[in-house]
Amino acid sequence: MNPGLVPGGRLLEGRVVLVTGGASGLGLGMATAMAAHGAAVVLACRRSETGEPAAAGLREAGHDVRCVRCDVTSADDLRTAVDATVTAHGRLDCMVHNAIAPTGGPTRIQDVAQDHWDAMVATAIRATFEGARAAHPHLREAGGSMILMTSSAGMEGSASLPVYAMVKAAQRTLAKGLAAEWGADGIRVNCIAPVADTPAMERAYDENPVLQERLLERTPLGRIGDPLGDVGPAAVFLASDMARFMTGQTLCVDGGGFLGL
Repeated sequence: MNPGLVPGGRLLEGRVVLVTGGASGLGLGMATAMAAHGAAVVLACRRSETGEPAAAGLREAGHDVRCVRCDVTSADDLRTAVDATVTAHGRLDCMVHNAIAPTGGPTRIQDVAQDHWDAMVATAIRATFEGARAAHPHLREAGGSMILMTSSAGMEGSASLPVYAMVKAAQRTLAKGLAAEWGADGIRVNCIAPVADTPAMERAYDENPVLQERLLERTPLGRIGDPLGDVGPAAVFLASDMARFMTGQTLCVDGGGFLGL
């Protein structure tokens, strides 16, 4: 059995999780692990034609999963996704913001296209902000948590992906601010900084042929992570009572590639 489906019981039994960008890659890996631990999961996906098959596949495996169409660049879509989740399940215990525009290939900052800048800011920064505002009252009622997907690039910077590094740093800073503000409401906010083989990573390899080799060289564990088996358990942990005294933190789930914390 995939290790993402195991450790010790159903840690999220009776809880409801909303995952943006849940149709594939990291989003689907985390959603699968959380569903296997008993959560009812809603996949918020920009395209129903990819989100619905992903949800159907998880239902066929015996999990309580549905899909809602959501373009995270739209505040209205984010509110609708949150409302649909609460309408379907009566509560929201965890929101995972994973969706982000394609990072593109290595680009010097003076060559960054305006539409790339706009898309990265919209999907990472504005979507985090609007998603947090939409989810807050429901997370407060449930005593729940929010998980943001960030990156080591947001902590150490990136000469080749300056916009990606900037928006990931902004997400991490927002998580700290939300943790401080929402602690009184009983809501925890944490980040995961992963490295895993996903369709997005495969595209990055194509755009930057030396990327995979460099990642492996800097990773003490000598491999690239798996969305379900490696990143999924971290999401389960942060959403569960196992992490009940943990907020404002970043878990680096990258095989030791970043050791700066």
